[in-house]
Amino acid sequence: MPLPGGRTLDLGERTLVMGILNVSPDSFAERVPLADSAAALDAALALEAAGADIIDIGGESTRPGAQPVPEDEERRRVLPVVAAAAARLAVPISVDTYKAGVARAAIDAGASIVNDISGLRYDAALGDVVASTGAALVLMHTRGRSREMYREAVYEAVTSEVVSELGWSLERARQAGIATGRTILDPGFGFAKRPEHSYRLLASLGALAVLDRPLLVGVSRKSFLAGALGDRPPSERDWGTAAAVTAAILGGAHVVRVHAVAEMVQVARVADQLRRHATDVGGRGSVDL
Repeated sequence: MPLPGGRTLDLGERTLVMGILNVSPDSFAERVPLADSAAALDAALALEAAGADIIDIGGESTRPGAQPVPEDEERRRVLPVVAAAAARLAVPISVDTYKAGVARAAIDAGASIVNDISGLRYDAALGDVVASTGAALVLMHTRGRSREMYREAVYEAVTSEVVSELGWSLERARQAGIATGRTILDPGFGFAKRPEHSYRLLASLGALAVLDRPLLVGVSRKSFLAGALGDRPPSERDWGTAAAVTAAILGGAHVVRVHAVAEMVQVARVADQLRRHATDVGGRGSVDL
């Protein structure tokens, strides 16, 4: 997959690991000191050293119930970290935002991927920014905003509805002038989905191959895991995350977005071997990149 600056993202040979770097003070799983971009850069370098193939930097928590962050505040949090990381990291940088202005500034600062949780539903100008810069775009499935997303978690057939709604996002991207070959899809585990929806979707992930795009899966430390693990805080859900990451890779994920990078790199490498040697497990389908 082509990226700005002549770089490429190699998808399919092995599962890529996206390391999460939140510079928001209210992340559900972990925190980097808000005002300390040096600490954030150290964290980014540590994620790369642990084996991350992509670093995803975000300045607004989008957990259920989170309050939106004004654009100028999100810029203040994100841009110094993106610029510092772009000067030091060898791996691509993704910016986790749905705001066109933040995306434009982050790409100018060195990001090459936009990770849009809204699937182009929140900010109509975001598609134009991605198209004009040549950045890659992750289109995630969700419904509603963070404060009301669980009211939208009503499905008759969650997998087929997610496929249909991600298809809408792909068409919106095409209409904005974004080449299909620059798009990645994310089913949006935990977003406008109750635990049973997330488990059902994970179990049937292979059905998303009909969209013929690479898949990014973010299951790390999410609350739906507590349905199986019991009442554990996010920091104690890494074993459950490992199981979900394995299932995602066997189901066709090309990228997994995680907090515990070193541990999940090991999980991904073993799951990749299982996928290569499987004779009765549906593997990753061919994707036109």
